[in-house]
Parts: sequence; structure tokens; C-alpha cells
Amino acid sequence: MDDINLSSSRRAFLRGSVALAGATAAGGAAASQPDPLITELQDWASITGEGVDETPYGLPIEFESDVIRRNVPWLTADPISSINFTPIHALDGTITPQGCAFERHHSGAIELRKEDYRLMINGLVDTPLVFTYEDIERFPRENHVYFCECAANTGMEWAGAQLNGVQFTHGMIHNMEYTGVPLRLLLKEAGLDRAGDLSDKWVYVEGADASSNGRSIPMEKALDDVIVAFKANGEALRKEHGYPVRLVVPGWEGNMWVKWLRRIEVTDMAVESREETSKYTDVLEDGTARKWTWVMDAKSVITSPSPQSPIPHGPGPLVISGLAWSGHGKITRVDVSKDGGMNWETARLGKQGDSKALTRFYLDTEWDGEEMLLQARAMDETGYVQPTKDALREVRGENSVYHNNCIQTWFVNKDGEAENVEVS
Repeated sequence: MDDINLSSSRRAFLRGSVALAGATAAGGAAASQPDPLITELQDWASITGEGVDETPYGLPIEFESDVIRRNVPWLTADPISSINFTPIHALDGTITPQGCAFERHHSGAIELRKEDYRLMINGLVDTPLVFTYEDIERFPRENHVYFCECAANTGMEWAGAQLNGVQFTHGMIHNMEYTGVPLRLLLKEAGLDRAGDLSDKWVYVEGADASSNGRSIPMEKALDDVIVAFKANGEALRKEHGYPVRLVVPGWEGNMWVKWLRRIEVTDMAVESREETSKYTDVLEDGTARKWTWVMDAKSVITSPSPQSPIPHGPGPLVISGLAWSGHGKITRVDVSKDGGMNWETARLGKQGDSKALTRFYLDTEWDGEEMLLQARAMDETGYVQPTKDALREVRGENSVYHNNCIQTWFVNKDGEAENVEVS
């Protein structure tokens, strides 16, 4: 529907709502019945509210208490080495509040004071160094908004529609503004010779938690946009997000964003640690595995309507909303289908220009009260187009776990309720 017709339709809808309210009020007056919407004295208008001293750190109002991280107990054997999910069905815009940004731990979230924090840079550098938290704060810092997505996000969907909620199918993701120091500045301080040949060099990054989670990163990426971060959304990192210092590896899988960062070693080869060999590799249909898959390909999902966010009204104006992202750069377009991919409409992007960050999209449309098969399809600035699940399975089969960026389908029934389904 074009903008002119849509605008006209919405004006008509609003006029109808006003007319209905007027008719209700008129009917009430004719029957000599008081209108409770007019005569009832509400508490919030007659008494004073809380003082500023009662909320020294703001929390969500009780009416939004359902907007929380949730887990799926049977996914892992123990919550210490587990994951919970961002309530993306209940959020709008793109910035994820730290308090509901997903967690993934390998041995539990640790408490590490700034005063006790140390970061070592060693290996193939001229001067191995150990930085304190205060040392890191003295370097020039930058602010960037990036998404962090677990490689296992949507992983349960390889074998079919499994989890009935976008929080659980796509909620291993957050999007925050990070403040920190470019890794290249710390490497330079330690004497990394950028004038030499660094094409065969790597950095191995390691966390301070009991799992000693570590990953190898090619030097080209390390010197590009990797950040040693100590703030998120303007405040200190939360404990579960790596306080006091974590690594930010824009566009690459979340396991490389090492939390409680304690060591960066410059090497002449990939370390091939436990977390980059036993996990986070892609098994293909023929049984072989890709050795490295770092970049998170273009992906999108409709967050409303969805199983946890049904349509709360009958036929009429409807805003279909969702998120799109790409580890290759900017999202340039998102299409939405209401009939399972047979026909597509181009959605409106809420904000353009952010690279390797979440992009909000909207399709302002009319719902006729009939069933829908909702899908979203993202495109990024490289020309990459988000694939169907069948296209991915042709290469990867159904036994994969990681890097599933398939088109997701929600079946919406005539009551406005949504369900996770597959179409072929």
C-alpha cells in the first residue's frame, strides 16, 4: 500500500475511534449514567509520587516486569555454563539495555575489581607489558555501536521449528554502544612493528574466568576495529558482560568477544584452542568442517508480531517490526513477506548508516484479519542477501549448530497469535 493510501486509511481509523468514543459518551449521557473515564478520580492524579531519593539507580516500572532475560533449562546441563536470551520481542529501537542483554558463560560470571585488574600483552612484541585499569583509561578512547551475536543464535532451528518465541530463536544478541581503546594502540605501546610483515601474525586473547576462554584473531582484524572496552551504553560493564574490561570484535561471532580480558599474546600462528576447535566450527553435509567461520552473515527477524508478541487488536492498521544486522557492514534493505515468500514489500529502515550494528525496520501496513506467513529478508552493503533455510541446508545439512542466518517464518492466525513454522 502506498504512503498516501496508508496515511488516509490511518486517519479514517482514528476518526472512527474518536466517533466511537463520542457515541459511547453520548449514549451514557442519554441514559444519565456517569462516564467512569471522566468522573473517576485516579490515584496518580491526586497524590504525590516517589521522591528522588527512593530510586538512586533507576529500575523498570513494575508494569514492564515481564521484559527480562529468560533461559531454556534443557539446553545445557548447568546454568554456570549456559546462556540466557534478550527479550527482543519486547524492545524497540536498536540499543539493548545492559540489564536485559543476553549472557553466555563457560564457567560463570566472575567478580573482578578494577583495582585488581591486569592486562598482559606478551609474545612477539618488543616490550611485553602489563596494564592496570587506570593505564587503559589513559589511552585515547572511542565510542561505537555494535551488535554481539552468539554463533549458536538460531542454532536449534537447523533441524526444524523448535523454539516458539523470537526471544529463544534469535535472542542470543545484543546491540550496545561500547567505549574503549582500539587494540592497535595497546599493541603499538608494546612495540608491535607495523612496518614489518604482519600478514602471518595473530593475537591470542584470553579471559580471566576459570574456563580461560581464549580465541585466536588474525592480526589484520586486530589492527582494524577491535576495541578493548570498559563501558557499555555509557556506564561500566555489568559483571555478566565482562566487568571491568572485555574485548569487542565487531561483526564477528560472540565467542571472540572475550570477557574479563586478561592476556593478549602476539603469535605467528593460530593457537587452535578448545573453543575454536571443539566448538564454533561448521559441519558440512559431507561431514567435513570449516576450520574458521568468524563473520556473522546478514540476518533479520520479525520481532512483532511473533509468538511472544501477538497482534492485540482486530483488522486494521498494523506495524510489523523487526531487526536486521550484518557482520559485513551496513544493512541497506529489508523486505517483508506476508505470504511465506511469494510476494515481498520493502520495509522502512528506522535508522540508516550504522555498520555492524542492529538496524530496526518497520512495515506500516493493513491487516485484513486473515492468516499470514510472516518473513523478513535482509540485504547488506556487500550485496549479500539473507538465504532461506533450504538454501543453507543444501550446503550444511541438518546437523549444524552454528551460524544459522536463515529466513525465519511466523504463522499468524486469524486471532493474531503467532507460531514458529517452516515453509517449503
